[in-house]
Amino acid sequence: MTRRIFIYDTTLRDGEQAEGISFSLPDKMHICNVLDQFGIDYIEGGWPGANPKASEFFDQMKKVKLKHSRLAAFGSTRKKQIKPEDDANLCALIDAKTPTVTIFGKSWDLHVREALQASYDENLRMIEDSIRFLKSKGREAIYDAEHFFDGFKNNPEYAIKTILTAAEAGADCIVLCDTNGGTLTYEFYDILDAVKKALGSHPFGIHAHNDSGLAVANSLTACHLGACHVQGTINGFGERCGNADLIQIMPALVLKDNFKCVSQNKLKELRKLSRTIDEIANLIPNDRQPYVGNSVFTHKGGIHVSAVLRNVHTYEHIEPESVGNKRRVLVSEMSGVSNVRFKADEMGIDISSAPDETKKLLTTIKELENKGYDFEAAEGSFELMLRKMMGRHKKYFDLVGFRVIVEKRGPEEPCLSEATIKVRIGEELKHMAADGDGPVNALDMALRRALIDVYPVLKKARLTDYKVRVINPKAATAAAVRVIIESSDGKQVWSTVGVSENILQASWQALLDSVEFQLLKAEEKKKSS
Repeated sequence: MTRRIFIYDTTLRDGEQAEGISFSLPDKMHICNVLDQFGIDYIEGGWPGANPKASEFFDQMKKVKLKHSRLAAFGSTRKKQIKPEDDANLCALIDAKTPTVTIFGKSWDLHVREALQASYDENLRMIEDSIRFLKSKGREAIYDAEHFFDGFKNNPEYAIKTILTAAEAGADCIVLCDTNGGTLTYEFYDILDAVKKALGSHPFGIHAHNDSGLAVANSLTACHLGACHVQGTINGFGERCGNADLIQIMPALVLKDNFKCVSQNKLKELRKLSRTIDEIANLIPNDRQPYVGNSVFTHKGGIHVSAVLRNVHTYEHIEPESVGNKRRVLVSEMSGVSNVRFKADEMGIDISSAPDETKKLLTTIKELENKGYDFEAAEGSFELMLRKMMGRHKKYFDLVGFRVIVEKRGPEEPCLSEATIKVRIGEELKHMAADGDGPVNALDMALRRALIDVYPVLKKARLTDYKVRVINPKAATAAAVRVIIESSDGKQVWSTVGVSENILQASWQALLDSVEFQLLKAEEKKKSS
């Protein structure tokens, strides 16, 4: 029988403790809705009363009916020498009116002595009283055994006693926390064996931090050893090195171990979920994040691509589509003919009848990359090369010449950039000038002014990124540079490349490819409509 694993998300509490992450109240409401729609079992909203935003969040959530998720409020056990009903923290948890309340207590005798400055027995009473109070108010009570693994390694008898106290007091689930993230995976076997002997059939879960880079491995191991509840955050956000990444845990549980948590249909939205949370957090997605990153199903080496084209399982452990991702093939100096054929098919260009031209193109690519070009980062330039090889390239204009002037009129004055350009479109000569924020911007503006009457589609495009890389730094100011330009028309994004010892010449190459690529795609779209 397939075992059920409950997914508990703490992005809104533990995740927000990460350096550089702060969610507004609308952000938290949005994330809560996204997680509910995805099918997360528990959403931990934060600590009621900890700050005005947290309090407002729970007030607002009283008006929201979640479709799948159970909202959890988070807090701690009662303070020393205070009755639960008089403890402001516990009262705030009840006032939040969430169906689930999660509280943490001390499992490590070091923390009992040093942090709480309480006796061991007093700590046990704090755990027991707090759980009983929550259950008396009709709440599902989840107990987070903070620092459990460090506590067990230091004093196993007392650590076990703390979780037994919580279980006997009525906690619905005991969550074992590797709060410092220092426990190694092989240590889990003996520790969880002792836990299961003590708890019997009582449900337990795992909350792992990533300080040793093992949060995901430890969480999966705990599930394998009997845990039915796993806590983590989307994209592994969290304090210090972060928490266990649910984006990695959920597909591993469902697709690898055949556990039941989220549906396989929902897993197809996993990449979208990851990207949505990154966007709300204003973070750049990690291209190498397992399952959902851009590079995860990307193949570069010629031997790899050749094998994948025969059987995708040779270099892919799951189907990319099962997690909402896709297969990508790069073209570079490491490529083989298979790479070029794959990209050509992807671009809708039939090269099956041109094996000699294909090999020649591959040789050209390797030679150009040796000079500093980078086609895996500039697929727009690669497609133009491919079309030229197949005799399918159309020249939209010819450059007659350009001039760029950079002038500084005083020590305190800004640099002024002006570009003039002459291009020929058919029989018509266009001569335009433009100012810009810099020499490349001025050249870009002048070129577009010269072309825009004939090609108005260029009004929709703009440069979104401009990168310069010195290729041979030992040559100092005479070094060759690689320029990669990223452009967008609001719907698609494309990148092009240029290389030269003259930065303006390199920029012109990339700029020329960018404009030609846009005109090519606009013409293709017009023909297909």
